[in-house]
Amino acid sequence: MSALRAAVAALAALALAACSGDAPDPEPEATEIPQELQGESAPPAVVIEGIGTPMEERIATVGLVNKRNNETRDIEMRPGESRRLGNVIVRLSACERSAPWEEIQQAGAFVQVFVNERRSADSDAQWYSVFSGWLFKESPSLNVVEHPIYDVWVKDCTMSFPGEEEAES
Repeated sequence: MSALRAAVAALAALALAACSGDAPDPEPEATEIPQELQGESAPPAVVIEGIGTPMEERIATVGLVNKRNNETRDIEMRPGESRRLGNVIVRLSACERSAPWEEIQQAGAFVQVFVNERRSADSDAQWYSVFSGWLFKESPSLNVVEHPIYDVWVKDCTMSFPGEEEAES
């Protein structure tokens, strides 16, 4: 079990090192993203050049379920993009996966989740951050989005590493 935790920690460190602070403008899908949430993002980290697909070219598939109406969606996003679906906004800051030559394979993404909700009967609906952190496909219980209505998880991170092109031929 300690080997798995060490691998997850190493993947998280590598992913944080590969984060880029240059995020493209968010692209709304269903509805507009509130102005006050458009500028927030994860803090930038050091970029390691030449290791795998550049961050802006990676694609993460994130699953979203609304437990109230049992509606499930797969959202494909690039780092820096945000998607609003009803009262929830999912923002992807980075995605990463283990190199193919590594013993333990992991895929993960740094995700932020915002929900527009009323915290009491006397208050107006406001946007609240309900999650900000790394989610891992192979270890979903390692970090969990805890919300009574929405569940968010990582399904995949599409990227490649040097040498993979020759191996596929």
